[in-house]
Amino acid sequence: MHRFLTPLTSAVTYSRWLHMFIPAAAASVWFFISDAFWAPLLFAVPIGLIPAMRLEEGIQAQLLLTPSERGRPDASIAVASSSSWAERWRTVLWLEVRLLISGAAILALWLPVASIELVQSATGRPPGGLAEGLSPHWWNVLLAPLPLVPLLVLVVLGGRLSTAAARWLLGPSPSDRLTVLEGLTEELLERNRMARELHDSIGHALTVAVVQAGAARAADDPAFTERALAAIEETGRDALEDLERVLRVLRESGTPVSRRPTLAEAERLLDSARSSGAKVDARVSGDLGLVPAPVSREGYRILQESLTNVLRHAGPVSVRVTIAVDGGRLELEVTNPLSGAAGLPGSGSGLRGIRERAALLGGKARMESREDEWSVSVSLPLDGIRWSDAVHRSSGR
Repeated sequence: MHRFLTPLTSAVTYSRWLHMFIPAAAASVWFFISDAFWAPLLFAVPIGLIPAMRLEEGIQAQLLLTPSERGRPDASIAVASSSSWAERWRTVLWLEVRLLISGAAILALWLPVASIELVQSATGRPPGGLAEGLSPHWWNVLLAPLPLVPLLVLVVLGGRLSTAAARWLLGPSPSDRLTVLEGLTEELLERNRMARELHDSIGHALTVAVVQAGAARAADDPAFTERALAAIEETGRDALEDLERVLRVLRESGTPVSRRPTLAEAERLLDSARSSGAKVDARVSGDLGLVPAPVSREGYRILQESLTNVLRHAGPVSVRVTIAVDGGRLELEVTNPLSGAAGLPGSGSGLRGIRERAALLGGKARMESREDEWSVSVSLPLDGIRWSDAVHRSSGR
């Protein structure tokens, strides 16, 4: 019983009922001129062919039929003018259906009139309308609520029928749905990219700060402590710049996004790792200037995350870094000795982020332990054919 009564307590049920009466109010003007009931149906054809009519009907339907979807990009009822003849004829059909539903709603108003007639018949007045033929009697009052039951049913079902028809005839076209889906996918990819950016940048800064602070405390050397504090300050400043850039994007303030670092600035990462006590042996071959900007930016983040993992899990150990541009590919490898179980990075979000960055650009990432060493190897293509579709998603916009 509760399931049947719940719709009667919902505000949208009555806003849909109001939506059904609006065409009847407009059509009633015609009936002052003529009693030809078919005239409004005929007049709806040229009206529906006007492109702006679909926009007006969409706004009205969203407001009264699906208010919870109002303003949402994935709303089931589109708010846009007709862009094709197919949409114009769907609008015409919608107007015809809406007029018919509205006519049924007007006829349903005789039901409460019947209840009033039944109540008045208790005073001896012969009932008319739908109750015509009943003898006047006091017990007719007991029958008065009965016509209201089908009225309430019609209120609920009529609203649902109007909503279903609106979603079918005023809903977005397949191309519109694809555009919305692409927009949502693009937004999700952008947010995932920014999440990786924050993880790599802030995670690296915190790792360097922790290692530097621990080493300074253990060394008990004022000169070393001063160098450690300087390294923490520089790394923290870089992390704050990255954080501010991402926050500007999230606020959508229109402020130009700061330039993201590339492999041309890899020495900054290597110096940061060295200042944390790691012995970094870096070998760079090939011209990094030939690396396309999206590949170079992602390569920088991959190197940053790899060095962060070394400091976090193995500590200040010897690290071999190889960056090579050869054969149309960027090859990047970071190798460090395993220091017991603590040297294994595991399978956290850092390694997953490296794999995602590589896959986004059509490359491959491999993590493995071999001969008491842990190695991260990444190979990225430089040719635009394989990564051109990802440029807009991976570049800072």
